[in-house]
Amino acid sequence: MTTTPTRNSSLRLAAGVLTGILALYIALVALGNITDFGTNQQFVRHVLAMDTTFKDHDLMWRAVTSTGLQDTAYVLIIVWETVAALVLIGGTWLWAWRKDDLARRISTYGLLMLLLLFGAGFIAIGGEWFSMWQSKTWNGEEAAIRVFTLAGVALIVNLMTGGRQEDAS
Repeated sequence: MTTTPTRNSSLRLAAGVLTGILALYIALVALGNITDFGTNQQFVRHVLAMDTTFKDHDLMWRAVTSTGLQDTAYVLIIVWETVAALVLIGGTWLWAWRKDDLARRISTYGLLMLLLLFGAGFIAIGGEWFSMWQSKTWNGEEAAIRVFTLAGVALIVNLMTGGRQEDAS
């Protein structure tokens, strides 16, 4: 039994569109962080300093109060976002040119980069380790969960395009 061309075409289109949406999103995020460096710099500084959390003495030892370390973390986030954007733009371009295997592989790398940044970085490390969830002002968990979810859906669709092809003999 073979997969119908319509289903494969639809999955390829969905994978390409979802990859493109996330490429656009993270490219705009990176551009915004580069051109308006100070806004999210303050966000990262407050999250790492844990200065708007409940200030539980059992947790405050985790706080990073060195602005040098905070700014280094922020620059590394921007670099990660920029590379992820470039990878996802490449994946989108490959989907458009119907280079499915390479598009799936490259898109997977970019989507995994987003899952790592938003899942491990913002939800786990920012949210739990630095107790970002406790802050009413500097809490980005809801936004991180949205991007994590969309990237996860896009990854599933991307991987669905690589189903086993059987010979139609």
